[in-house]
Amino acid sequence: MPFTPYHFGPHGCVALPLSKYLDGPAFILANVIVDLEPLVVVSLRLDYPPHGYLHTFLIGSLAGLVWGLIAYGLKDIIKPFMQFIRIFYRPTLLKTIISAVLGVWLHVAFDGIISTDIKPFFPLSANPLYGLMTAESMYKLCALAFIPAGLLYILTALVYTRNQKKRRKPTFN
Repeated sequence: MPFTPYHFGPHGCVALPLSKYLDGPAFILANVIVDLEPLVVVSLRLDYPPHGYLHTFLIGSLAGLVWGLIAYGLKDIIKPFMQFIRIFYRPTLLKTIISAVLGVWLHVAFDGIISTDIKPFFPLSANPLYGLMTAESMYKLCALAFIPAGLLYILTALVYTRNQKKRRKPTFN
């Protein structure tokens, strides 16, 4: 995809309803980690494909592992933000790592469908994902995914708020 934000809609559609089981920030921000590769390649005009090794399931898994460790280390910084935006957030090391790896995999799969330079099953050179959908259709799907992601966010925030109110015990003077 030409821009990482295109991935946020579909990733939000996965992460929000599964917020008790996935570390949403690790899952969603895995997109940024993966797309650092084409950013560096294009910015520095390197003789290297924009979608190289990080855009593979194998090496991307390692990047997801590293990002998961970093994200877990940042949990105390992330938690107040998640509370502010009213999203359930109880990370564990394993959940955060798995979420980061799954986030990378979803990114690789989406890019693999529309990009010829991706070899998602490296060291194999074939890309059986390519052409499953046109690039135009993928862009539309990703853009439209912001609508259900937005609705899921509203629902998630409402449920979070309701649960927080239930936990507060009324005090009587």
